Amino acid sequence: MIWYILIIGILLPQSLAHPGFFTSIGQMTDLIHTEKDLVTSLKDYIKAEEDKLEQIKKWAEKLDRLTSTATKDPEGFVGHPVNAFKLMKRLNTEWSELENLVLKDMSDGFISNLTIQRQYFPNDEDQVGAAKALLRLQDTYNLDTDTISKGNLPGVKHKSFLTAEDCFELGKVAYTEADYYHTELWMEQALRQLDEGEISTIDKVSVLDYLSYAVYQQGDLDKALLLTKKLLELDPEHQRANGNLKYFEYIMAKEKDVNKSASDDQSDQKTTPKKKGVAVDYLPERQKYEMLCRGEGIKMLSRATVHDPETGKLTTAQYRVSKSAWLSGYENPVVSRINMRIQDLTGLDVSTAEELQVANYGVGGQYEPHFDFARKDEPDAFKELGTGNRIATWLFYMSDVSAGGATVFPEVGASVWPKKGTAVFWYNLFASGEGDYSTRHAACPVLVGNKWVSNKWLHERGQEFRRPCTLSELE
Repeated sequence: MIWYILIIGILLPQSLAHPGFFTSIGQMTDLIHTEKDLVTSLKDYIKAEEDKLEQIKKWAEKLDRLTSTATKDPEGFVGHPVNAFKLMKRLNTEWSELENLVLKDMSDGFISNLTIQRQYFPNDEDQVGAAKALLRLQDTYNLDTDTISKGNLPGVKHKSFLTAEDCFELGKVAYTEADYYHTELWMEQALRQLDEGEISTIDKVSVLDYLSYAVYQQGDLDKALLLTKKLLELDPEHQRANGNLKYFEYIMAKEKDVNKSASDDQSDQKTTPKKKGVAVDYLPERQKYEMLCRGEGIKMLSRATVHDPETGKLTTAQYRVSKSAWLSGYENPVVSRINMRIQDLTGLDVSTAEELQVANYGVGGQYEPHFDFARKDEPDAFKELGTGNRIATWLFYMSDVSAGGATVFPEVGASVWPKKGTAVFWYNLFASGEGDYSTRHAACPVLVGNKWVSNKWLHERGQEFRRPCTLSELE
């Protein structure tokens, strides 16, 4: 059986190419406007404080001149009835007014605006998610930390740099996940930038503390010892480093004694360092998947796209990072026309298909290798729909992507690159109704930019005469 996908160039209706619902990229752009509003509010606060200080400064200068004159001849000064009256007035009234001015809080407007906007701020989970997206991009596209830190990514319009503190925070996120491989990479990058003279709120001692432990966890005891000694040169009283130094030296001495007394065979059996770079969520096809994402695949499909949004149920999962919504034909005539175009082009009945799904993948957005159809161990996957299994997938690309975001088929070594206004179609099932396992596919992480797609999952019911069953299982 020859497996294939059909790539089609289609002009999407303008109204569907820019949907108006709230999505991940929409949230990010809203945050940009929120921050701009806060900056404006902050500048207003600064201006109010400057005006207040200017008033206080003028008052101080006036009184400085007055008191300088008065103190030269106090008796003569207060001997003038006007001066005596004005002195009483200043001390009784005007100094109280000045006190009120000094105590006046000019930050009320800014703090009020900040409090209102804070409800839309990202939280710790969002920040960690953004950090993990960077680490995911680093692995998938074989990017070194220096390239990312300097912002040298393909297709970027607005170049941005990572500070040593940013690199340190990325390393800490990896450390919290017990991902010592990435902890080492990013702590080393932070250390390099500090060694190059970057002014930062973090210090080398903190970086070396994380770095030495991450290296130790990966089995490189010699390097861990070296880094610990370097830390102690900077901070000889560092309690944890002094404890680690003694422990590392003890372990090394013990290993040395064991190696001396053991036979050659026993020496060969000593523990080897842990292999670096193997992700916790490693998949058997990951290497091939990431190669295809980088354009190193065997077969390249030149136009358009394949990428598959959600597997039926809208659940949060690490293997899929996107935002999506469902559009019904009865809600908008544009959606109805799209459905009919799919039916005309495929020859399949769309009346039993799922609603049109629109999805957005921002930076780092991805969907790891998966099938669209339900396997035999998932007999109830689409039971509630009552329309059978997913016989085929139709997918539109609604935007270009600056870098990354390809859809790949690891089983056949094919990569498909995003191109606005094109579509992809493939059968998930053989005509016999058996699943075609070569259709396993994945959406690569978006490296730069964002990706808009819409897809239609067509089901078995209603296709009996449009795509008749065969007697052979794999036909």
